[in-house]
Amino acid sequence: MIFEVFRQEKPGDYHRHVGNVHAPDREMAKLFASIQHGRRMQTNSLWVVPQPEIGEVDVDDVRFGGATDKAYRWAMTYNDIDASFAREVEDSEAEQREAARKRREAMREGDD
Repeated sequence: MIFEVFRQEKPGDYHRHVGNVHAPDREMAKLFASIQHGRRMQTNSLWVVPQPEIGEVDVDDVRFGGATDKAYRWAMTYNDIDASFAREVEDSEAEQREAARKRREAMREGDD
């Protein structure tokens, strides 16, 4: 039987496919995997999976990412902003600073 082997270098890393081993059972596959794929390189853990148990999900099975436009998630969508938008942001920030100043003054007057 063929077993696929996935190796993790350091804790927290992803397991990456590194090859396969031929073995009569799972215990022998784990032993062969540790010798062939875990001994020579830094290894935190190995996953050993019978090849027939691995399933694939591809684009025909499911539509990845959904059907909605998610361009707003990428900063590159904000590259074509005109100067009026920058002025609007600046004006808004100035209004917020002025409101904060007035609140501080009102608090000081209330303390007197």
